Amino acid sequence: MTRGRVRGPGRGPGRILARARLARGGRERGASAVELAILAPALIFASLLIVQFAIWFDARHAALAAAQQGDLVAREDASVNLEAIDRMLEKFPEADIVFKDGKFTVAGTDKSAAWGDVALNAYIAHKFAGQELEPGLKESAFYDPTNFTFPAGCHICEVEVDPQTGESAIVAWTAVDDFGTVINPMIVEGQVHGGIAQGVGQALLEGAVYDKDGQLVTGSLMDYCMPRAHDLPTLKVEMTRTPSPSNPLGIKGCGEAGAIAAPVAVINAITDAIGSEDLAMPATAQAVWQALQKAHDRRKAA
Repeated sequence: MTRGRVRGPGRGPGRILARARLARGGRERGASAVELAILAPALIFASLLIVQFAIWFDARHAALAAAQQGDLVAREDASVNLEAIDRMLEKFPEADIVFKDGKFTVAGTDKSAAWGDVALNAYIAHKFAGQELEPGLKESAFYDPTNFTFPAGCHICEVEVDPQTGESAIVAWTAVDDFGTVINPMIVEGQVHGGIAQGVGQALLEGAVYDKDGQLVTGSLMDYCMPRAHDLPTLKVEMTRTPSPSNPLGIKGCGEAGAIAAPVAVINAITDAIGSEDLAMPATAQAVWQALQKAHDRRKAA
């Protein structure tokens, strides 16, 4: 066997769950875990509506805007809630109202109002005179990112190539990426795993083939080869965290890191193993065997 090991870049923007930021906004208000669970459907609905106007290239930018706007709304909502709270707590001075453990209380009294009750009462129209306070619990905010985010990382792929057949096998994979502040590490790690699998397929297996008449002959999964579990080793994925300075949450993209790094790492590993860079994707066994023969012929001629 011929063995090769090489590094490839691992960077790429991704998408962030906006509703996670909304949930955090609830926690900052003091909502308990139970209350957040009860409000989950509303949080999901709100996360769909939060970006009313935006200019972006794809979902990752929409999610970034949603996350930041959610953070702003969570902060601004606190002041909007005060009117409803005042109504429930009989117009006590704002300075006397304490917020802790999901409950508003008036210092030195037994008066209190749970966050869920405040939210409910804010939507009961007959409790308010329309000219004094519009029923509802909503706020809007505009966020314009000051710059792009710049995730980075390193992927190391180790391959073994059979010089007799050209068959390549990935035997080890190590990846370290910097996505800034990570909201859900499990989701992010899964995205990296999926991206690597996609990139391995691009590097080794997937190719659109046309006949001499221009007819696509790999138009179904019977002919178009996709990566399977046996094409991948156990993936060792780690993360380092450097908050992005371009947004308040310090988040960066992550969704395409694996897909961008994997083809580079795989092809560089194979070319390092066979001693030739004359190899195009997909690096099928036939393509690798032909590259090996050409490299052998060049060395023999020299």
